[in-house]
Amino acid sequence: MKTLPKTAAILTAALMLGTSQPSTAAEPLRLQIAGGPFLPTAESLSQYTCPDWFRDAKFGIWSHWGPQSVPMAGDWYARNLYIQGHRQYQHHLENFGHPSTNGWKDIIPLWRAERFDPDRLMALYRRAGARYFVSMAVHHDNFDLWNSRHHRWNAVQMGPHRDIVAAWQQAARKYGLRFGVSEHLGASFTWFQTAKASDSSGPLAGVPYDGNLQAYWDLYHPPAGPHDRGWYSTNRQWHLTWFRRIKDLVDSYQPDLLYTDGGIPFDGVGRSLVAHFYNSSIRHRGRLDVVYTCKNMGSGEFIPGAAVEDIERGVQAGIQPRPWQTDTSIGDWFYNRDWKYRPPRWIIHMLVDIVSKNGNLLLNVVQRPDGSLDPEVEQALEELAAWFAIHGEAMYGTRPWHVFGEGPTRIRGGYFREDYRFTAGDIRFTTKGSTLYAIALGWPADQRLAIRALGSVPGTRTNRIRSVHLLGFDRPLPWAQDTNGLTVFLPPQPPSPHTAALRITGSQLAPVPWFEPVPPIEPAPDGTLLLDAENADLHGTQIRIEQRGGRPNIGFWDRPEEFVSWTVRIPRPGSYRVHAECAAAAGASRLTLQTTRQSLGAGIPATTSWDEFQTIELGSLRFDRPGTHELHLKPADASAWRPVNLRLLRLTPER
Repeated sequence: MKTLPKTAAILTAALMLGTSQPSTAAEPLRLQIAGGPFLPTAESLSQYTCPDWFRDAKFGIWSHWGPQSVPMAGDWYARNLYIQGHRQYQHHLENFGHPSTNGWKDIIPLWRAERFDPDRLMALYRRAGARYFVSMAVHHDNFDLWNSRHHRWNAVQMGPHRDIVAAWQQAARKYGLRFGVSEHLGASFTWFQTAKASDSSGPLAGVPYDGNLQAYWDLYHPPAGPHDRGWYSTNRQWHLTWFRRIKDLVDSYQPDLLYTDGGIPFDGVGRSLVAHFYNSSIRHRGRLDVVYTCKNMGSGEFIPGAAVEDIERGVQAGIQPRPWQTDTSIGDWFYNRDWKYRPPRWIIHMLVDIVSKNGNLLLNVVQRPDGSLDPEVEQALEELAAWFAIHGEAMYGTRPWHVFGEGPTRIRGGYFREDYRFTAGDIRFTTKGSTLYAIALGWPADQRLAIRALGSVPGTRTNRIRSVHLLGFDRPLPWAQDTNGLTVFLPPQPPSPHTAALRITGSQLAPVPWFEPVPPIEPAPDGTLLLDAENADLHGTQIRIEQRGGRPNIGFWDRPEEFVSWTVRIPRPGSYRVHAECAAAAGASRLTLQTTRQSLGAGIPATTSWDEFQTIELGSLRFDRPGTHELHLKPADASAWRPVNLRLLRLTPER
């Protein structure tokens, strides 16, 4: 952390806040925060430096658990039970009664956590590889899992009558894990407004749900203003309530990590909380030793450098200069009896890919309402334990190499993009000191592992290999090297069914100058280039791959600043006729295909549905030189852009 000016022992941050009351002018609100070098400004907070413990830990486990587990029907239950026609509304009606009388307030007493054994679980999590643990402290359901000083709806006074956060904290400290808490409270005010509605049809149409009862507004919140519909409310009193409760959480448990489910909430109010969190760490520990992690996806504020970016159910496309984190789950976020769990192989491959790009993986381990784990979850954790026992040295304390990896699988960075089918040809790199680790995401069928990045470079001392070892195997491996790469000959039996991890020593280990992490798209025997959705690089936070008509296409292309690209190999100079398969149910639009030297534009006619794809000719594209070329497909006019679904670009050689 850079040296910052000292401040008084206690800071009072005067903040100009907006108001949800149209007739009231903005007024200053004073928030008391711990004194120290950090002020509630973007400039001050951006001086933050992520501590090494987080960079070294790589893997954390999260308990995303609370009363919403009781119905065993999945995430966002407390909100969706008030939406007539939703599957969770129907589940609630059949199992608990109508939400006009039996709503969320009546589920909370049913959460008793009678088999909750934090010591046993923490021992299992430690063995499974976790080096930090995060307890959910409060979800959008507005129920605090700690002994909250500012909210009667908490786990000590209701439900299990136990301080869940304190129990997790004690277990984490006992087993040597760093301890964090997650808060999802900021979005609660608008998230819970569904409880103010009523059925629109049926025998109870018009009968208000129980969220309209003023006696329970401390749980369901008062009604929001007519224009207060965003992820974060504009209600000024709610901003203050959020600050007091989360400050109480931080002060009571002094966590090593604080997670916010969104960006930094409520402008200066949220910045004040972050400054308080950082200053408190310095006051209590003598150094800045904590992590604040939040999202950067359009809700709230994200200040580069001020926090660790958290990506929900997604990854990064490449190495990031700052540490970051993926949060995902082994199943649904809350217990769901109908949800299929992720296999250990998927978890391991996600972890290795994330670590190679300077990230950490925070994995939610889904608990039953009583606090126990399903047998499948316990088995998955035991498999993780076996993998970490062999491969931990290639994860803990490592840093990224010059490149994150190589292989045929194209990674599209961003939120909600986590389903990749990695192969043994996909290799990820990590380093520790002078040691390089190369981890293949599978076991090669021919027992040969080829690493293109580590080829020999004639006339230089680059990539002088001394030894190659397979983690979990007690003898060095034979290998061969030429300009095409390093080939390592593996033993017959894999130490792990999920990976093949090599420890490589040598001098001046670096990717060869001609290295390409992902091979370009090659032409078919007839010279045609097929640029499909699976081989595209997607640029943006919303655009993503979806399935329509049994085939993948690029969808959710709603934002004109987002675009698509492909890297292709052109064997010889020549011209190609370009066609696109598109659907445009929102209306006609226009696309532009660009290379470094040429641009083609074409109108995309409207279609009757998103499943109706039409073939459109974009024109003729000329390549004047052989080799690798990058093609960008972008909206032609941001102001006139209408969403387009794209299935395929076809480049046909002109004879």
